[in-house]
Amino acid sequence: MPGEKKELLPQTVSIPEGSFLMGDDRGQDNEKPVHRVWVGAFLLGRFPLTNKEYALFVAESGLPEPPFCRRQMFSHPDKPVAGVSWHDAVAYCRWLSKRSGKPFRLPTEAEWERAARGGLEGKLYPWGDEPPWERSYPGYDIETGGPERVGQNEPNGFGLSDMSEGVHEWCGDFYDPAYYQISPERNPQGPACGQRRASRGGSWRHRIKFSRCTARSSLNPAFKYADYGFRLAMSLEHRTPIQVNSDTGHPAGDGPT
Repeated sequence: MPGEKKELLPQTVSIPEGSFLMGDDRGQDNEKPVHRVWVGAFLLGRFPLTNKEYALFVAESGLPEPPFCRRQMFSHPDKPVAGVSWHDAVAYCRWLSKRSGKPFRLPTEAEWERAARGGLEGKLYPWGDEPPWERSYPGYDIETGGPERVGQNEPNGFGLSDMSEGVHEWCGDFYDPAYYQISPERNPQGPACGQRRASRGGSWRHRIKFSRCTARSSLNPAFKYADYGFRLAMSLEHRTPIQVNSDTGHPAGDGPT
């Protein structure tokens, strides 16, 4: 059907190439030192991937559905898919890339943080420095206690929603708390190896539901936690051929040439 591929593709936002100050000297040790980073232009999902979008992948791939998806707290089609491992997220990227002909992947930590800031250099949150507890959005579904449906809060300056709240979002990088000390300036991809994968964003189950733009988290890539999801990314630099590397979650040869 002519509209089939369009229906497959989550909404994305174009993030222009540019540099920004990554990290926060006021934050945890793993957010230091603040350092200048340049990232190439890329697309990022306007929202975290939803249950509705993930369900087609499950139906076609035959892989198990997320372990929490039938509970009322998580089951609404427009809620972010939760309980997916890093490997599940990468498998979805490979599936969608093959179905759409577009090289989808997980974002790097650097891309994620640049996007979350929405052009607000040095601010704590995607909306600025106002504390989240002084805002009108609770950061969770007040009826069920689980994550809220995507897009309920206002978007940031790039038009992205839920960058600070909802579910933790898997990134492609391996995680190293000291990586910023050796991170390259251009398109950092994270460490070459590691035991955990990096993640970003807030969580519906935390006491404070909203995370700062610079806050880093990580998890064993095989774990399926009820507050872990993901959003899609895609490089905009022209490369051919482009294939998603199943070990790293990034396109082969990612980075400027």
